[in-house]
This record gives sequence, structure tokens and C-alpha cells, in this order.
Amino acid sequence: MTTSTLSLPARLIAATAAGLLSVGLLAGCSDDEPAPAPSASASAGSDAAADEHMAENITEFSYAGQDGETALDLLLVQDPEAQTTGEGEMAFVTTIKGRTAEDGKEFWGLYVDGEMAEVGAGSLVTEDGQQIQWKLEAIDQ
Repeated sequence: MTTSTLSLPARLIAATAAGLLSVGLLAGCSDDEPAPAPSASASAGSDAAADEHMAENITEFSYAGQDGETALDLLLVQDPEAQTTGEGEMAFVTTIKGRTAEDGKEFWGLYVDGEMAEVGAGSLVTEDGQQIQWKLEAIDQ
């Protein structure tokens, strides 16, 4: 049966149903939130620039020790993007929070409760209550 053979009331009901279905589909496809303004993508670039600027300026980073966890393991939990050369007990931390120590000029020094650690981050087993701190230090030449 085609719409031309339907009676006028049946065609009106079919047209109304089709219209309601179309409106419902269109409403379901739209978001309640407005589309981002063109400046939103510009701010994403600004956020990246701000993050890079912040990484350039970071010189210290600290966190609490935990019984049985190494300073290196805790660092990687606090900053999963931290980078090292070497692994485990032989790891040497080169980058924290996006700030890479300048090769031959700087290093990330490890401190426990304000005192420079006597072992590396992969060897230093921390305890609850300790304050673990990393400081960007200049290499004396």
C-alpha cells in the first residue's frame, strides 16, 4: 500500500509520525553542550605552551616515602613520565615533570628528609613519614 492509497487521516498520522521520528533522531544526535568556540583549540595550544613553560621552571619535586618502596618506584607513581638512564639500582633520573637536566651541567639530586641520599633512587628503600625530594642541582666544574 502506498501513501497515495491511504486516506487523508492516515496520511496525516503517517506524516506526523515521520516528523516526530525525525525530530527525535535529530535531538538524540545533538549534544546538550554547545560546540566549542574556535578559541578552544587555541587554548589547547596555550595549555601545551604553559605546560612546557612550567616544566622549564621546575627545580624541585617531592613526595612522601612508603614502607618498602624505593624512591624510584614512588617517583614513577607520582610522575609516570619521569625518565631515567639505566634501570633498577643503576637508574639515574634525568627528567622529572617534563624538566630534563641539562647534560653535563645539571642533575636531579635525591634528598631524604633534607639530607642528600647516599644511594641511588633504585636502591633507596623508603619508610613511612620520610620526605623524598628531588632538586635540580648544578654540576660544579
